[in-house]
Amino acid sequence: MGWLWAIIVGLVLGLIAKAIIPGKQHLPLWLTVILGMIGGIAGNAIARAAGVDATSGIDWWRHVFQLVMAIILVGLGDRAWAAARTGRRSA
Repeated sequence: MGWLWAIIVGLVLGLIAKAIIPGKQHLPLWLTVILGMIGGIAGNAIARAAGVDATSGIDWWRHVFQLVMAIILVGLGDRAWAAARTGRRSA
């Protein structure tokens, strides 16, 4: 059940990240989900290092870290995907 939850959270984080990033993204859905999952894992690690991973109630800071990491990874992944598809490097 943990993997299913990770895929669902990755999908949600990836789609929110795509909605926040301005302009058109070229990433396929499967890559958006994977980058969202990695962003969630990285956000959890950062929240744990900051000491805000387990609080009473809703862990808002953990979710903020997860979303920020998903935005960063989807943005970088989109640039890399577009550069690889067009055959040129982005500066």
